[in-house]
Amino acid sequence: MFGIMAFAMLLGSMNYTNNLSFVLTFLLIGIGFVSMHQCQRNLVGLELSFAGTEPVFAGQTMRFGVAVTNHSKSPRYGIRLYREGLQTEPQDLQPGESKVFIIPVPTEQRGWITLDRFGVRTLFPFELFRSWAWLHMDIRGLVFPRPATDPPEPPPTMVAHGHRQHDARGEEDFAGLRKYQTGDSPRHVAWKAFARSGQLLSKQFAGADTSSQWFDFNDLHIGDAERRLSVLTRWIIDADRSLEDYGLRMPGEEFPPTHGEAHRRACLEALALFEDGVT
Repeated sequence: MFGIMAFAMLLGSMNYTNNLSFVLTFLLIGIGFVSMHQCQRNLVGLELSFAGTEPVFAGQTMRFGVAVTNHSKSPRYGIRLYREGLQTEPQDLQPGESKVFIIPVPTEQRGWITLDRFGVRTLFPFELFRSWAWLHMDIRGLVFPRPATDPPEPPPTMVAHGHRQHDARGEEDFAGLRKYQTGDSPRHVAWKAFARSGQLLSKQFAGADTSSQWFDFNDLHIGDAERRLSVLTRWIIDADRSLEDYGLRMPGEEFPPTHGEAHRRACLEALALFEDGVT
């Protein structure tokens, strides 16, 4: 549109031989050339690197982080990252500054998901021109199976005597107070402390007895492999929330009963990377 307008003004100036029209026309054309040069220059000196991502469950949106660093001595304005019609909000980068841009990618299936390519572009300074570049980076994130919404009852809990202390589930000796978590038994809530401070706290005990569950892929005789993985995912999430010890048996690998974020992630990774057809 800008080019058409400038060309029309040039024709009009030539037709009427109006000096002021010539001045205005050449001024606008000069601004256009400067804008084109500045737009291309606005991407010079930028470095892009993968800033990580967190695993999600199938059906959720994977958020890929890409760090953009301005190594030039001049500010960079209106930088955007984009892919397939989606684009980030424009960001300005001062000299030496680095910012993380988030590229959302929808997920449908478990396993690895890759960000094949994405672009960086700018419309600075007057949005008359667009400067862009496509990047192909080895970026991927892990997608856990979709948790079942109507799972069967998990296997019964087994109680072991004389084993390690379990600070979260023990029932013998009072060990202190911790912040209340959803699912804590009402009889463990420190009501006196709540009356004094207004903060919900739960009593924490240390005992010698531990309870655990085994989740076995081969013991599930429901649906196909994907349905089994979905049910196991739901059981692991629920057991982790209630701070139960749980173990996972999969064809070819086994995770002994314990609890914690590292154990939860290892089990969910095993489910996410399970090979179809293995029974």
